[in-house]
Amino acid sequence: MDVECYRVRVLEEKEKMQISVIGAGAVGCHVGGLLALAGHDVVLLGRSAHVDAINSRGLLLEGQGFRKTVQLRAVTEASRLPQSDLVLVCVKCTDTAEAGRMIRPALKADTVIVSLQNGMGNSALLEDITGRPVIPAIVYIAVEMTGPGHVLHRGGKRLLIGASDSSPELARRLSEVGLPTTVTEDIQVALWSKLVINCACNALSAVGPMSYGPLLEIVDVREVMADIVRECLCVAAACGISLPADMLEKVLEIGRIMPKQKSSMAQDMIRRRPTEIDFLNGYVVRMGKALDVPTPVNQTLVSVLKILETRHQDAG
Repeated sequence: MDVECYRVRVLEEKEKMQISVIGAGAVGCHVGGLLALAGHDVVLLGRSAHVDAINSRGLLLEGQGFRKTVQLRAVTEASRLPQSDLVLVCVKCTDTAEAGRMIRPALKADTVIVSLQNGMGNSALLEDITGRPVIPAIVYIAVEMTGPGHVLHRGGKRLLIGASDSSPELARRLSEVGLPTTVTEDIQVALWSKLVINCACNALSAVGPMSYGPLLEIVDVREVMADIVRECLCVAAACGISLPADMLEKVLEIGRIMPKQKSSMAQDMIRRRPTEIDFLNGYVVRMGKALDVPTPVNQTLVSVLKILETRHQDAG
C-alpha cells in the first residue's frame, strides 16, 4: 500500500460530511475507512460478521508499510442509516436493485449518490429506483477482505467519476482523503474500458481461483484473454463505443501491476458466493446476441462460471 494514501489532512468541523456506505465489502471498507480517517462521519451498511467486528474493535486498514485501525459505525439494517450528504453504493451488481430501495431512508433533498460498482447499468438502475441522479464511478483499486473488519490494499488508488454539477466538489473531497479522483465527460467509454479489463481478467482468475501474476504466466490464458478482448471490442463497436486499440496491453499490464491480487470474482468463488459473471461477460454475451455479434469465448466463460457456482450451491 502506498503509505501516502493514509496521510490525509484532518478536516475542520465545518468540512465534515455525513456519509453512508452501502456494502461493507473490500471497496466500501477501503473508501469508507479513508473518509473516516480524515474525519468524515461514516456509517457502513454490511453483513453481520463485518459489522460486529467493526463495531467491537474498529476497521483495520492494511497495506504495504501501513496498518491502522479506524473507529467508525457499522449497521446491518438500512433503517439505521443517517440522513446523509453522500451515499456510496458499493454492493455487487446482483444487489443493486435492493440497494436502491435500501438507501431511501438516508436521502435528503441534496444527497449525492455515487455508484462504485463493476459492470454496466448500475447507476441507471439506481436512478430508476430512487428517482435521483446517480454519479457512475470507476474504481481502480485492488483490495480484499482478509477477515471480518480487516481490509487489505494491494495496489491502485484512483477513481474516475462521471460529470455532474456535484462532481468537481466530490472529486476534490475524495482526492484530499487519498483517493485521487478525476471527472470525465465520457464516462461510457471509461465504463466499457473497465468492462473489457474485467471480462478478460475476472472470470479466468475465478476459474482457478488464481491471482493475476501466476495466471498471466500461462501462455494459453493470455491467448484466451486476447480472444475475450477482441469479442468485447466488436460488441462495443456495434454499440457505437470506440475503445482504445491497446486494450489487450492494458489487460496484460494488470498482472505486472498487481501480481498477487485475486479478482473480486475469484474472491467470491473462494467464499462460495454468487459472482458478477452475468453483469460482466454475461452482459457482453447478451449485447452480442442483440446486435448479432458472435461472442463464443465469453459465452464459454459464462457457462464455466455457472457450472462452478452450481457446484458450490449443491455442496451447500
